[in-house]
Amino acid sequence: MPPLQKTDHPEARAAVRVAVLGLGEAGSEIARDLVAAGADVRGYDPKAPAVDGVAPRTGEADAVRDADLVLSVNSSHDAMDALRNALPSVRPGTIWADLNTASPGLKAALAEAAGACIPVVDVALMAPVPGKGLRTPMLVSGGAADRYAAILSGFGAEVAIQAGPAGAAISRKLLRSVFYKGLAAAVVEAMAAAEAAGCADWLRDNISAELVGFDQRTLDRLIDGTHRHARRRADEMTAAAEQLEELGVPPRISAATRDLLIDLRDNGGR
Repeated sequence: MPPLQKTDHPEARAAVRVAVLGLGEAGSEIARDLVAAGADVRGYDPKAPAVDGVAPRTGEADAVRDADLVLSVNSSHDAMDALRNALPSVRPGTIWADLNTASPGLKAALAEAAGACIPVVDVALMAPVPGKGLRTPMLVSGGAADRYAAILSGFGAEVAIQAGPAGAAISRKLLRSVFYKGLAAAVVEAMAAAEAAGCADWLRDNISAELVGFDQRTLDRLIDGTHRHARRRADEMTAAAEQLEELGVPPRISAATRDLLIDLRDNGGR
């Protein structure tokens, strides 16, 4: 992979001081790439080892005291505590960027807790970070989204701005996750049942052929058909869930699908 290149944006030419809170798998790769691209990086993580080129700090407050940009890359469970621990040392105007996969409500709560002097931006990482680091596509929202995009783009990051407050960017990612992670879970469950039934190769070929043909018209048919034929499909998924139980495969996705269809059926299919 070629090295990250700095651009000629004026905010990137300055010695931008970045604090990275959380130096686990994602945070360490992003921090390492920022160092390689010329940023002045300091970091803190109570558990992860130090990262080459990143100045170690003793805590959140110590890490952010001289930062222009803070990247919170710890976890959704730790995001609020990290902000509260750091706030006494954050200088007014410093951008606080939350890169954790958290609910839109938590992102909004972070912005409220930070107050008017500390702009909070919500950054949704739109692909897995390992192997991509700072090149991971990012979607950012919040009042300082343009400043965040200017700084990170200056170091080679791919940043798109989503209009709206903190929470708007992660909302888009999580809505996509309902589909994509849900699809993956359905495939995993179906393949486990097919293995138990002795027809895994057949189902794998069938799923592959179906996915290849997906387009927007397919999506419209899926939505319309699910509502229009909810009664029949609820019966079908009831039988499918029973089959999985007989095969010894817990019907988690199948049962959830059955319940959704029953709800649509009982509410007139729409």
